[in-house]
Amino acid sequence: MAVYLFLGPELGKRQDAVDGIKADLKKTSGGNEIENTVFYAVETTAAEIADTIQNISLFADTRIIIIKNAELIKKKDEIEIIDAALANKDKNTAVIFISDEIKLSASLEDAIMQPDVPKDNRRVFYELFEKEKNEWVRQFFKREGYNIDKECIDTILEMVENNTEALRRECSRLVFFAKETNSLSQYEIEKWLSHNREESAFTLFTRIAAGDLLKALESLSVLLAAKQSAQSILAGLAWCFRKLGDYINLLETSGAGQPNSFELKKIGLSSPKARDDYSAAARRYNSESAEKCLALTAECDRNLRSTSAALENLLMDRYILNIITAANNYR
Repeated sequence: MAVYLFLGPELGKRQDAVDGIKADLKKTSGGNEIENTVFYAVETTAAEIADTIQNISLFADTRIIIIKNAELIKKKDEIEIIDAALANKDKNTAVIFISDEIKLSASLEDAIMQPDVPKDNRRVFYELFEKEKNEWVRQFFKREGYNIDKECIDTILEMVENNTEALRRECSRLVFFAKETNSLSQYEIEKWLSHNREESAFTLFTRIAAGDLLKALESLSVLLAAKQSAQSILAGLAWCFRKLGDYINLLETSGAGQPNSFELKKIGLSSPKARDDYSAAARRYNSESAEKCLALTAECDRNLRSTSAALENLLMDRYILNIITAANNYR
């Protein structure tokens, strides 16, 4: 059985690839059940993972082992343990390493992509381009019998995380809602997504924009408890702070007047909810403090990569505190 390395932030396509491997294994096993084991590197030691890879299952002929947050396997001895386990793994076991990052340390990648592993088994799933995301949403609703306009699509893309897994989940809910109401307008989309949205980097940014430290820490805690990687949270917030910089620059160039709808759409702010968030953030942050927040985000990302997983929650809590206080320090 093969070893795979699936990287990148495009969760939907990445999950499709995992599901494809599971389907192929089920066919080759004659339709028998496959033992499926999932580990999170943030909470499972390399030794435990290695033992499972090398052991023979007592309950199934075919196994698939998935290791998420693989970027957290960093130490030399951990990588050596994984390397040895893969070299001696059970022949009826498939192993998939998964990370939101686009690459891992060279030594870990060498351990995973051993000489007998095809190069094509290493895949990077990048985020969709803007045009691709627009077309993905349009086609999704078209298959369900709905034609939605550009404003509706823009609202969905502003309020849903930037990956097709989240888009598929939320668009499916919207289709169910549309069947109940027999309509799907921009207002209804925003109302539905605002009411039902799960915690994400975007909802965390809403708390930050309001300057609500306790709510921001609570939102962060929910995200980490749901096994969302700290790096993906930081990537989402970095996107938000870059957007905030664009919004502040637009305010400055608009003079005393407020930017009009066309100007806001040009920087990707179509929905009233998104505009409210960035308007609230702009009352607390200026250009300098927005840049400081980007620097703090990059610094936290570096720190997470160079420290143990046990310190992740502490570093992220301190990061949120620094982000909230950055507004006061630079006004």
